[in-house]
Amino acid sequence: MPIVVFFIILSLSFYVFYKIKFVRSPLPMERKYLSGKSGISLGLFVGLYGINQLFLHPSTITYIIGAIFIILGFFSVWAGIKSLRFYRPYVIKELEEMKQH
Repeated sequence: MPIVVFFIILSLSFYVFYKIKFVRSPLPMERKYLSGKSGISLGLFVGLYGINQLFLHPSTITYIIGAIFIILGFFSVWAGIKSLRFYRPYVIKELEEMKQH
């Protein structure tokens, strides 16, 4: 499944991108917001990796481990989305205050 491999690499790239932005950001709410984005990217990476393993090595152990990866990835994406929704108003307020100074 080359398309799954492409999305695995893409999600890993976004994870690294958001972690670099996280380290470089001086604003605390923006850092939490970027942490949520990187959590979504990492969850996609783990979930897609689990899906990819299901196609590569069809065995009972692989199905169990793949299911665990997919479930962990789903929960990581879900937590990241909740984090984004929670911190978005605070980030907007923080950026507006930075523009005023």
